[in-house]
Amino acid sequence: MTKDHPNSTKHHDGHGHDYLPAAGRDAFLPFYDLLTRLLGMPTVYDSLIDQADIAEGMSVLEIGCGTGNLTTRVHRAHPAASVVGVDPDPRALTRAEKKATVGDGIGFVRGYVQKLPFEDHAFDRVLSSMMWHHLGGETKTAAASEILRVLRPGGSLHLVDVGGDMTAEDGLFARRLMRSDHAAGNLGDAIPMLFRSIGFECTQVATHRQRGVGRLTYYRATRP
Repeated sequence: MTKDHPNSTKHHDGHGHDYLPAAGRDAFLPFYDLLTRLLGMPTVYDSLIDQADIAEGMSVLEIGCGTGNLTTRVHRAHPAASVVGVDPDPRALTRAEKKATVGDGIGFVRGYVQKLPFEDHAFDRVLSSMMWHHLGGETKTAAASEILRVLRPGGSLHLVDVGGDMTAEDGLFARRLMRSDHAAGNLGDAIPMLFRSIGFECTQVATHRQRGVGRLTYYRATRP
């Protein structure tokens, strides 16, 4: 079930939203899942899930879940875990809910990563795929603090996104991203530095070039 979170911080995207739609624009949403498959994202999801080391009985949150591709994949791989996806886009969440029997160990909630509608220490794992580069600097800091708040001690964030030691040789999308103000918070060691400043122990796990996307880098940030 989706729901609004009235205390969420608002950042309008210039298209009548206070969030970036899952596919960039509402009109592109029907093609979003096809695009992710063409870009080879299912293998990226599987790598992130493997790195998260999810066990039976754990509570797992995906932030910026969009149409639920990663959330539902976690649920299929770990049906004994409790999995929740959160996203501000109601249209994307409607599509996500059609992919799973909501209530049977999986659910979707409307909310914003900088103001998560969950109690303190609610989750063992938080996952993030291809969402971080959409956030501005202040929102990244607020989001990192919220992730720390909702994780249990010893819990961990597992994040994959474009960035890291990216260069112009990583493709056209990489070159465009490197000119983005938001992307500055993804380049080099910016991501681990941010999470360490919030109180996490954060390390880079892996990096590789992904067709059509550029350089993808995986991180693990553990709450002490």
